[in-house]
Amino acid sequence: MKLTRISQLGAIAAVAALALTGCASSGGNTPAASPTATSSDVAFKIDPSLSGTITAGGSSAQSNAQQAWTTAYNATAKNVTINYDKSQGSGGGVTNFLSGAYDFAGSDSPLNADQTAQSKKLCTDGGINIPVYLDGVAIVFNIPGVTKLQLSGETIAKIFALQITDWSDPAITKDNGTALAAGAITTVARSDGSGTTQNFTNYLAATQKSVWTFPAGKDWPVQGNVSKQKGGSGVVEAVKAGSGTIGYADHSAIGSLNAASILTNGTAVAYSGAAVSKTFDVAAVEASNGVPGDLSKKFDYSKLTADSYPIPLVSYAVVCSSFKDAKQAELVKSYLGFVTSSLGQSVAEKNAGSAPLPDSVLAAAAKTLAAIK
Repeated sequence: MKLTRISQLGAIAAVAALALTGCASSGGNTPAASPTATSSDVAFKIDPSLSGTITAGGSSAQSNAQQAWTTAYNATAKNVTINYDKSQGSGGGVTNFLSGAYDFAGSDSPLNADQTAQSKKLCTDGGINIPVYLDGVAIVFNIPGVTKLQLSGETIAKIFALQITDWSDPAITKDNGTALAAGAITTVARSDGSGTTQNFTNYLAATQKSVWTFPAGKDWPVQGNVSKQKGGSGVVEAVKAGSGTIGYADHSAIGSLNAASILTNGTAVAYSGAAVSKTFDVAAVEASNGVPGDLSKKFDYSKLTADSYPIPLVSYAVVCSSFKDAKQAELVKSYLGFVTSSLGQSVAEKNAGSAPLPDSVLAAAAKTLAAIK
């Protein structure tokens, strides 16, 4: 694998054309403009002679992007089969990776310390986390007659902690400047181990400590009147089918559902690629697990600004630092090399509504992938 510059973009221009025009997002996002090459592009050349099968799965947040990446990659590497099982969620994806069943896992949170230790039984040095996807956790709602909603972090925490149980609550009225009709609130959360849950509870635990007394983690911690659903699609469908419902999901998966703007320092911030990119720029910090080449990130929420989306989601490819099979290593390095190229990021932006990762992260990913044996 080789990190190149713009001169190689022509070799894979057809890939972008196919993926950007022929693979519409099932999330209902407005398509972004086709990518334009610039001198800062991080490009990757796909070897059309490769053949074999890549088995992976995990993060449902990545599912639209993975579908688009696969279509784009296969336009050149026609003899490589990529099987990505989105039904597993991040928790199931990591479990299957650690068991040796997956070549890589999609996970909305990096391996924790225990999982990293387990990964050393599978990989020589251990598992590494490579950022591949940047998006945000959307707070989705279905309230009769309401299409716009803004909520402060404190109000969101109280709703999901079941401390606010009616839409006419004074805190919601204060956030919106007008009273909503009375009606019971039903919160919808993930039933499976979920990186989206991890990212959402990271935000709540870091910013609303006086209200959110639960631990941050992949498993939803609140018991009581909560509708628990498997997968991001399950949460979205339950919110859509209900009345007075509110839940959380990766932005790319929400389809036609409305999402709340989040009040930060008095400013209502709606999700946008620009807003979540701003969050990454100002608040993402290194969080390496100690394995050479690991690119884990965490967010310092104290650095949020009035123009940054406060609940970001960085999703990873979790992969071994070394493979027992050299051919399989080349397949995975090639596919993830495309995913973490500027073109691959543009494919995800167009088809999943995600935000492209910064060039500095893509360059670091190329260096990490090049070192995989």
